[in-house]
Amino acid sequence: MRRLARAWVLPLVLAAAVPALSMGSSAPSAADSVVIGGFPVEASQSPWTVALSSRDRFGGTRAGQFCGGVAVGRTTVLTAAHCLDEGVLGVPSERVRDLKVIAGRTDLPSGHGGQEVAVRRTWVNPAYDGVSNAGDFALLTLAEPLQGDSIITMAADGDPAYAAGGTATVYGWGDTSGVGDYPDSLRAARVRVLPDALCEEAYAGGSDGTYDATSMLCAGEAEGGRDACQGDSGGPLVAQGRLIGIVSWGIGCGRAGNPGVYVRVSDIMRTLGWTRAPEGV
Repeated sequence: MRRLARAWVLPLVLAAAVPALSMGSSAPSAADSVVIGGFPVEASQSPWTVALSSRDRFGGTRAGQFCGGVAVGRTTVLTAAHCLDEGVLGVPSERVRDLKVIAGRTDLPSGHGGQEVAVRRTWVNPAYDGVSNAGDFALLTLAEPLQGDSIITMAADGDPAYAAGGTATVYGWGDTSGVGDYPDSLRAARVRVLPDALCEEAYAGGSDGTYDATSMLCAGEAEGGRDACQGDSGGPLVAQGRLIGIVSWGIGCGRAGNPGVYVRVSDIMRTLGWTRAPEGV
């Protein structure tokens, strides 16, 4: 099966462990992945999880959601670089007239609760490679600050939250079945952080993609069944209360032997020279 970056692709109509572990609804007209094998959560349980939205590009279904993101500063959101790709948006990101983040809202179509904040500026990692998925992260600078306790701490290099075998949680509004069942409300799935050796074996190169342990991490279950999926791209992977990953890519969703691959947050921090997210990036 082809390598899968976990973002919605704009429809043409709109475009004109532990080391011993072994791995053996109507969709919105938008871009990314959904949480497989998950459970419903309230936005108040993960106030730093945001939805990327453009009703102009993706229509009003599910408030125009097409990817996820995570607030690391009052005006700074991390997401996946591929979410801002022209192949997803149909136009260059700077030409999207109503690019917003939706924060603090559990049920997207309801329009109730939370904030919709315009994106003032986008920055895509210039080292992002859409073929290998390396460097798959981008920054959104918001036009106004997010309200309340909506910021998550990023896990730096060496943080025990990255330890293989630990439990992590991924959040998003993405596909819940792998066949296009998109929820209106936020969901989460608990997965295990997997050993790099296992991930390197699963994604050893070629058409399956190449896992790079310095800039990526992977998470899932040996038997499959719990994973991010289409519509979840750019969303957070959280362990021990800290951000360790950004949903990036994988093969299928929830498949045994093909764990989800995430951008390693410590590598983002190293690349940007961050100890924490500055405001107004």
